[in-house]
Amino acid sequence: MHKVDVLIIGGGISGLASAWWLARSGLSVEVWEAGERPGGKIMSTRQDGYLTERAAAMVLNFRPEVAELVREAGLEPAKTARQPAAEVRRYLLHRGCLKALPMRLSPMVASPLWSLRGKLRLLAEPFIFSSGRTDETVSEFITRRLGREVLEKAMEPFVAGTLAADADQASAAAVLPRLMALEQRYGSIGAGVLVNRILRRRTASVTETFSFRDGMGSLVEALAKTPGINMRTGHVAQELARERDGWQATAATPHGQRSVSAAHVIVATPAPAAVALVDPLDNELAELLRGIGYAPVSIVHTGVARDAVQHPLDGAGFLAPKGESATLTGNLWMSTLFPDRAPPGKALLTSYLGGARAPHVADWDDARLLDEALGTLRSLIGLKADPEMVRIDRHGEALPMYHGAYQARMQAISARLQHIPGLHLEANYRGGVSVRDRLVCSHAVADRILGARHWPSVERKRREEAECRAKTVCGLGAMGVAAE
Repeated sequence: MHKVDVLIIGGGISGLASAWWLARSGLSVEVWEAGERPGGKIMSTRQDGYLTERAAAMVLNFRPEVAELVREAGLEPAKTARQPAAEVRRYLLHRGCLKALPMRLSPMVASPLWSLRGKLRLLAEPFIFSSGRTDETVSEFITRRLGREVLEKAMEPFVAGTLAADADQASAAAVLPRLMALEQRYGSIGAGVLVNRILRRRTASVTETFSFRDGMGSLVEALAKTPGINMRTGHVAQELARERDGWQATAATPHGQRSVSAAHVIVATPAPAAVALVDPLDNELAELLRGIGYAPVSIVHTGVARDAVQHPLDGAGFLAPKGESATLTGNLWMSTLFPDRAPPGKALLTSYLGGARAPHVADWDDARLLDEALGTLRSLIGLKADPEMVRIDRHGEALPMYHGAYQARMQAISARLQHIPGLHLEANYRGGVSVRDRLVCSHAVADRILGARHWPSVERKRREEAECRAKTVCGLGAMGVAAE
């Protein structure tokens, strides 16, 4: 039977990033992906000169782990920064028109988006006491701190458009951990933002939004090709069984069954797939996973002639509150966000429909999805011609919904895992759905595995790297002597 240090079940961004951190440290890693290609939902496609994203379109990063992975994986030259025009504006659908959404307090107070009452309520935020609750929904938390108008016109569309969730059900602690932390630490979101802005200036902390020249698919492709990772596609995990020194796993493959023995196993699949593997091991853990719901999302990519759009497209795109749009949650102007997303003289517009707001959209055929997207774009940005390129991507289980007592569920999952040494669950239902969150969480799980026992292969690699550095220093010293 083949033996590895770590077996990872699931070859999406969570599994691949975990594999990268572990293999980089010297462990032997095998990754099983049920599909025909690694990367999970992340995939970039070129069609008629347009570059579309099947899932995540970019990375918003402020964490050093992400910067380290991109650099050490050799992806720095392929990075492409958000274009300046996309940094200026974010639009919001308001009373049937697109209005620029202010990103700072002073223009926010002056914005016509809010009524006088809404502005006064917003200014009162520093004087609002903490509720002391940890179970507030996003709607409850934002309404209490910033008022109903900010919820309905800004936060609800953000939660629906970026997370496919319902603000009335989503856990504030899970969805808005940074805002809740500001309240807990400073007593006010506004005060916390101000203090953090000052601290960022002192520490030179950098926040950047980026993608890659050939799309987000470049990230997962690079990770899958990492030396030390045995990437196996078409491997459907069927069983996990405990052994004296670890685990034995069995998969169905195109060439029959394959069994692997591993000291640690990371299950990096969506929750429904994880249930089948963990149920024989811990029924209570399986029940906790069964309670995680997913929202369907349909993505409509449309390539159009730039002169067929009256709007200047001078921003990242727009979000749509549920009071303004029942089905479309937002639209990204991809050709404004990043270079080379569309041919010269063209524009790439990507619409998102469905989510928790409108799960029935998943049942629509392509023609109806396209009609809905185009109808909205014609009225909002003055689209005057039919698209010359159309691509539709569907995700029946796009994103986990952080609804209900989600933090309590996650704590219960962590407690159950304490009784199953060597088993780890690492997917976007734990710790956040963004690519940044996935890379940071994968670093954390790799650290736990590396610290769980003594790994001779890790020590050996460290010695080799130290010897290599010493030889490099000696070589440079010799060159200096020769130059003298």
